Amino acid sequence: MIVRKLDQVPAQVVEMEGVLGATRQLMLGSPDGVPNFSMRVFTLEVGGHTPRHRHESEHLNFVISGSGSLVDPDGEERPLAAGDFAFVAPDELHQFRNTGDEPFRFICAVPKEYE
Repeated sequence: MIVRKLDQVPAQVVEMEGVLGATRQLMLGSPDGVPNFSMRVFTLEVGGHTPRHRHESEHLNFVISGSGSLVDPDGEERPLAAGDFAFVAPDELHQFRNTGDEPFRFICAVPKEYE
């Protein structure tokens, strides 16, 4: 078993085209011997966002704190707040944005190959 707290895992700046003010923490994944999935926590600073992108795998998301939006393939922003769950299907174009006045933090679970 593995038990760890969010503040025990260092945040790494996400550096890729189209990203603004994002960090990532790999909470559980391959380095821990987890066999199938990885669980990551993303934090978007005020005004921050992920790139508009797609992946071969589905994403299961849970908002921990703050408020933001999930931009769908048509460019529509779907509001998200603490306690909300969101599913992104494989190959679905999407983007997360912080639309609030505090950091927007969410869990993103994916197959370990995509951690």
